[in-house]
Amino acid sequence: MATKIGIIIGREFKERVHKKSFIITTLLMPVFMLAMMAAPALIMMMSSGETRNILVVDESGIIAQNLKSSEETTFTPVSVPLDSALADSDASGVLYIPGEVVSGNKSIRFYSNGASSLSLESGITDKVNSIIESVRLKSYDIDNLDEIMKKIHSDVKLQSIRTDKSEDEQSSTELSYFLGVILTFLLYMCLLLYGQMVMTSIIEEKNNRVLEIVVSSVKPTQIMLGKILGIGLVAVTQIIIWGILIAAMSAFVLPALTPPEMSAELAALNAGNLDAASATTDIDLLQAMSVLGNVGYIIQLFVLLILFLAGGFLLYSAIYAAIGSAVDNIQDAGQLQSFIIFPIIIGIIFGMTAAGDPTSSLSMWMSFIPFTSPMVMMARIPSGIPGWEIAVSLIILYASFLAAVWIAAKIYRVGIFMYGKKPTFKDLIRWARYK
Repeated sequence: MATKIGIIIGREFKERVHKKSFIITTLLMPVFMLAMMAAPALIMMMSSGETRNILVVDESGIIAQNLKSSEETTFTPVSVPLDSALADSDASGVLYIPGEVVSGNKSIRFYSNGASSLSLESGITDKVNSIIESVRLKSYDIDNLDEIMKKIHSDVKLQSIRTDKSEDEQSSTELSYFLGVILTFLLYMCLLLYGQMVMTSIIEEKNNRVLEIVVSSVKPTQIMLGKILGIGLVAVTQIIIWGILIAAMSAFVLPALTPPEMSAELAALNAGNLDAASATTDIDLLQAMSVLGNVGYIIQLFVLLILFLAGGFLLYSAIYAAIGSAVDNIQDAGQLQSFIIFPIIIGIIFGMTAAGDPTSSLSMWMSFIPFTSPMVMMARIPSGIPGWEIAVSLIILYASFLAAVWIAAKIYRVGIFMYGKKPTFKDLIRWARYK
């Protein structure tokens, strides 16, 4: 039995691993993920936006003279009516400020010659509000008001430290949330992609009448297990390669890209003697860099990812296999797929919630339910949850897979010989009860 299943596993594995799409996706995905994270910063660094010349019609006589220009935006006060300013086609736009803007909270208006931008409008609003607030404060006629405001200004930095973790295990809350969301979406895509791959493969072989020949020498249950394990091995292989590539980037690429000043503060943070108040780099960024540079943590994360991916895939692929054996084409499988897709969607929804609040009772219980536990638990793990919760979740998940495979095998052995009829849920339940 083991030899026959092994042959099927090898066939399914080699058929997919040798495809160019698998190789390209596996090698480029880590690079693509890093590029997506670095893209906004690179675009801002490389873009040389055109300088915008904005005419300012200020009826208050207060705002225009205090507007400071920048490399991207220049403010030019004009003493002409609004209609005359709007007739100037060379300007990028006209900013109109009413006379009672300081005392009456009047709205200002910006007339743009063409498409405007959110950053431009937000920058103008912030500058005008800052000037109005400064003018209103001066109206109280308080001596040395600027010095007083500087003295009372507070810039407290929050450094979150967990008492249930050692100093070298501290992590950034923002990074934990980000990692949780990424891992949840990764599991979501893998479960749908590889699960549907199992179903599609069975439907194709059923239509080609290949299964009728194969079952003469191999039991239907062995065929089903071989397909599930073979395609599952493809998914695990891909995750392992991603883990190796990302761990290598964490060990070699990230330190090389870190500036010397940040490296010194990062070393102090890892040693536990960093003064957050005197640090020139944001403490959350330092904590995130510390976690991303921890190769051991990256490997641990991917090991758990593989365990939950394998468990979730085995559970859902057993159901996909049962559905694939019961239908003749992909269209007929659409209605039955809702039975699988719905809990996966529920899992990703609660996974997003768990990433934001990993210690809530709802998050904990949803991470024990096998249909949602892969996504929800991987959203919680980066935040550092108790190990017993991970162990219990894995035990329930794999036990559920064994039960699902037992039921799916009964449906499979009947469904692969059924043609010309679109089965219902009642039919599947009846087939599962056959002895």
